[in-house]
Amino acid sequence: MPEMSSLPGNYTALVIGSSGGIGSAIRQTLSADPRCNEVICMSRREDGLDITEEASVVSCVQKIASKKIHLLICATGALTINGVGPEKTIRQLDPDAMTAQFRLNAIGPALVMKHFLPLVDREKRGICAFLSARVGSIGDNRLGGWISYRSSKAALNQIIRTASIEFKRTHPDAVLVGVHPGTVETSLSEPFSRGRERMRPDDAAKMILEALNAVASTQTGSFIAYDGSSIEW
Repeated sequence: MPEMSSLPGNYTALVIGSSGGIGSAIRQTLSADPRCNEVICMSRREDGLDITEEASVVSCVQKIASKKIHLLICATGALTINGVGPEKTIRQLDPDAMTAQFRLNAIGPALVMKHFLPLVDREKRGICAFLSARVGSIGDNRLGGWISYRSSKAALNQIIRTASIEFKRTHPDAVLVGVHPGTVETSLSEPFSRGRERMRPDDAAKMILEALNAVASTQTGSFIAYDGSSIEW
């Protein structure tokens, strides 16, 4: 069990998307950390949080407005939305499906940053991580395909990078990063992982938390993998 030793003692964690495969594993792992005072969990299934609707995000923020957060993990996102999966070619691109990808994978996390980042403790070490995906890397793209999902995650990476600059001014001891969780045994990866080795969610959660615990304040605005390695933009 990894302890988040770089965070203050009795730290408070917030997991958004806590009912998903990775989110629930992160939630359980943090709950077993003796240094964690409280794990606040939010998701569409548990309390109706819809990150694509600003009013819903604001309503959930108001529920915990008195809290000081030290670890924020946004484990939301989807590869298949409304039954539409990733395109194999640009000829399959559908504007409505692409819009849905951006709403959930880029605009939603941006709204989370807008409204939840102000709850992060300004006086102490803080870690804020948003699950991205390696396929969102422009420099690492050598296979093509998956245009809507790739571009929505690339947009998320730019949002993280941009927000981190502003965040650093108000929270000098905090970091804001994007994290590629690897290929994990979840419903998201199931249809697209034939022949590929996948990690169990609890193993992925431990590795992600270990990587985040080791992130230095100078790494804010970066894009890392679950093992702590750097990913090119």
